[in-house]
Amino acid sequence: MARINLLPWREELRKKRQKDFGITVGIAVVAMLAVVGLVHLQIDKMIDYQNMRNQRLAGEITLLDRKIAEIKDLEREKENLLARMRIVEQLQTSRPEVVHLFDELAKTLPEGVYLTSLTQRGKNLNLDGYAQSNARVSSFMRALDGSDWLDRPDLKMIQAEEMKRGATSVRLSKFTLSATQVRPDAQQAEGETAP
Repeated sequence: MARINLLPWREELRKKRQKDFGITVGIAVVAMLAVVGLVHLQIDKMIDYQNMRNQRLAGEITLLDRKIAEIKDLEREKENLLARMRIVEQLQTSRPEVVHLFDELAKTLPEGVYLTSLTQRGKNLNLDGYAQSNARVSSFMRALDGSDWLDRPDLKMIQAEEMKRGATSVRLSKFTLSATQVRPDAQQAEGETAP
């Protein structure tokens, strides 16, 4: 039998396979690095795009914050103007009330009653004066109670005083009373809402 030595052929085949395996592994490593590089580039691109969107949104938010601040300033200014308008309107409607007040006082003041001072705080009036008798003070209070522009007369103090006029002395009643100034339309509205 002849002996054939197959070892060198097998050795060459093994070396070729190792070389092919090394080349395949090298190609696989390069391909893997290329895929990782592409994925990394894609992720960087996505991050840059998202950062750009975030910056644009931050700019828009800043712009909207400025607009909101302007709107709040305008609303404050509007409220101030409305408050001023209400005050002017209130002053316009209350302007004739002083005239009505003095007119009502002149109408309701009976003969023999004299006012020495009139003080007003808001709608409250304090009246000081002299009367020839207590009955005239009562008559004045009834007239105030029946008035359309004055309401709730309340006698605070009444006392007798001697006053000298020349050689004679006169006995007068000094009084202090309070009343409330009202508007006739306000009284009618209260009367309509009352049960």
